[in-house]
Amino acid sequence: MNDHLHTALRLAANGVPVLPLRAGKAPFGNCRHCADNACGGRPNMKTAGPCRCPGVCHAWAAATTDPHVLTSPTWSAAWRRAVTVAYHPGAAGLTVVDLDDTAAVAWARATLPATRTVPTTRGEHWIYRGAMPSRNAVRPGVDIKSTMAYARYLGPGTGTMTSLPDAVRALAVKATPAVRPTPRPVAVPAQTRGVRCPHRTPVFLERGIAMAEQRITQATSAVHATVYGAFLAVLSTHGRCGCLTDAHVARLFAAAQSKGESPRHCTDAWANARATLEL
Repeated sequence: MNDHLHTALRLAANGVPVLPLRAGKAPFGNCRHCADNACGGRPNMKTAGPCRCPGVCHAWAAATTDPHVLTSPTWSAAWRRAVTVAYHPGAAGLTVVDLDDTAAVAWARATLPATRTVPTTRGEHWIYRGAMPSRNAVRPGVDIKSTMAYARYLGPGTGTMTSLPDAVRALAVKATPAVRPTPRPVAVPAQTRGVRCPHRTPVFLERGIAMAEQRITQATSAVHATVYGAFLAVLSTHGRCGCLTDAHVARLFAAAQSKGESPRHCTDAWANARATLEL
């Protein structure tokens, strides 16, 4: 077992989803099955769609804590080529403030609450408990890496990890002043409206929505595939009777977004599930 895989397994055992990085400290590119968006994901690798690829080809979205996946033949081949280990901070409930130079480090020391710090090549990573949207260049030399992003693992660091402060959240708000769009509701086909629901009680529907929410929020890897599968399961049972409402869809989208999915990604996964079922 090489050192990178050994480190990855140790992190995964502590609930931190990991992935290998190749030369250039970049994620592995799409495999031939996922190339050109064939798997339903997006071609930039960083926002994979409902893909069941067992490989390492969707950047942060491939990060996993499953030791069976990490030691599979496909992943083992990637670890042999890897130059370092990365992790998905948001999925581990963390936020990394990436300080790229000495000026950024000086600013952080004067502005942000102390927390665990890890030295990097030119600066430091400050790691806080709590997840938030990732944003690059929130100020000179400062990036925020949390949901839908990966960060290099550079060691355990020093200091006590503290809760994500409002000062860091405010950086992302300043960088993106627009309000985050709400999930676009995707209703069931109009022709099913008014059709008598064949389910005996509303409890059956509520249980189905709650189970789908739980399935999504408890996912520790393959989040995109899990979201798509949950959407597919709900639609296959309730998509034709007209009992689904916009409120139900919003609950499912909210669960997916709590795991780092974007509103656009939720809409795409829902549309793909409907297309699969020909709704």
